Amino acid sequence: MKRANSGLTWIQQAHVTTFLQELAASPVITHASLDQLPTSTTREYVRGLLVEHNVLPRRDELNTRFTGWAEQALDRIITPNHRDIVRRYIRWHHQRRMNQMDEVTQGTFLRAKQSVTVAIDLLNWLTEHDTDLAAITQAHMDRWQAEGPTTRGIAVRFIDWATKSSLIDPSLKLQPHRRGTSPRLDATRQAEAVHNLSHAKDMTPRDRAAGILVLIFGQQISDIVKLTWDNVVVTEELVAITLGTVEIALTHPLDEPWRELADAPTHNQTAAHPNSNWVFRGGSPGRHLRASTLTQRLSTAFSSRAARLGTLHELTKLAPVAIIAEALGYSPTTIERHAIDSSANYAQYMDSTTQARNQTQ
Repeated sequence: MKRANSGLTWIQQAHVTTFLQELAASPVITHASLDQLPTSTTREYVRGLLVEHNVLPRRDELNTRFTGWAEQALDRIITPNHRDIVRRYIRWHHQRRMNQMDEVTQGTFLRAKQSVTVAIDLLNWLTEHDTDLAAITQAHMDRWQAEGPTTRGIAVRFIDWATKSSLIDPSLKLQPHRRGTSPRLDATRQAEAVHNLSHAKDMTPRDRAAGILVLIFGQQISDIVKLTWDNVVVTEELVAITLGTVEIALTHPLDEPWRELADAPTHNQTAAHPNSNWVFRGGSPGRHLRASTLTQRLSTAFSSRAARLGTLHELTKLAPVAIIAEALGYSPTTIERHAIDSSANYAQYMDSTTQARNQTQ
């Protein structure tokens, strides 16, 4: 820890002192003994410190949290039969997938909770209408979906699993949940946002550096927060970043926030990141910044989603799909989709121009 006073100030807080006293009373410090203490941000922060300093082994926290959440969620199911079905859905669909991942992402964790929650809602509705899942009909599904919010369409994930597990008639269909069409920044507003970002005085170097990746290179926030300094080169002559397979040089003034961030990484004064290689360090020990946190921080300047879609829309007009995909780390299929959209918009523009010209003749 570079500044011992930071640690002393933290320890002297009443809630931290109380937690450490409770921890000291444990005969042995393990993940299990920590789990027995009251849930709090302090508990998880201390756990992270113990892991980062090799006192405790590393474990997948989101996987563990989902397991605990799922056990409580099962208690909300009315009938034993439906409870057994959801237990199997959790174990053989969600938990099996999580166990195959190096580390469960926040997105996977939230989607799994949402999927299970909606499945429970459907099964409890069936129970209230004196119907078992095995007897569900298309009329049941249509009525259930029509009576509730559009998010009930998320149950299509559970329906797909139930079909593959031979629990329901394979001919049954549910209208999947679809988000509305996402807006995107046009070229003019994109250029304005880049200019503002380059000269922003009220944004931290970390936020400006992240904003550059969204506005210039169309990067997703979930990918940005996972960048390490192995992906970035900062020298007196050059600042370069590798997003796909190509090293891309950042010209002035886009290089400035990256130089500032390299000189003074965030969360560098405490014991939370003793050997961290994350570019965007988070508040939790050893963890990168959460994507939702970064999205919220950038929202004061622009919508990261609208900016990313706008960037990809414009880039596909300037270079072949394969080159863009390789340079930015996208799949060719994703870039192809944006390219088709750009071409369609251009075709519509040309068609409307031709019609206007014909009308004036």
